[in-house]
Amino acid sequence: MQAQTAFDVEVFFDGDCPLCTREIGLLRSLDAKRRRIRFTDITEPGFDPASHGVSQDDLMAKIHGRLPDGRLIEGVEVFRRLYDAVGFGWLVRLTRLPLVAPVLDAAYRWFAANRLHLTGRCTNGSCKVPHRS
Repeated sequence: MQAQTAFDVEVFFDGDCPLCTREIGLLRSLDAKRRRIRFTDITEPGFDPASHGVSQDDLMAKIHGRLPDGRLIEGVEVFRRLYDAVGFGWLVRLTRLPLVAPVLDAAYRWFAANRLHLTGRCTNGSCKVPHRS
């Protein structure tokens, strides 16, 4: 976890997911100057999901974030907050439009449900990811 104290959003991401780490890498580079995002890899040894009020299974099922006031957010709203933090507020506003928002929400739900399969992490018909401790 970063030593910073002020942040706009903390993102809990799957560091073993190739697609996820590419997006996090992009966000890290976009946030390098502003440092408004706190990045937390949920696959790191010693990560304690209970200290954030959520289970590891829930974190693996869909992306989660935490706001400075401690509220947890999930799904597309996390991405909105991340991209707003790096200066893409204009794009975020488009994702909130009445015809766009439900399509993005549905697309993300589909992706989240199929993420392990899509990123090549299913073997022998099983898409379970071992928990690290």
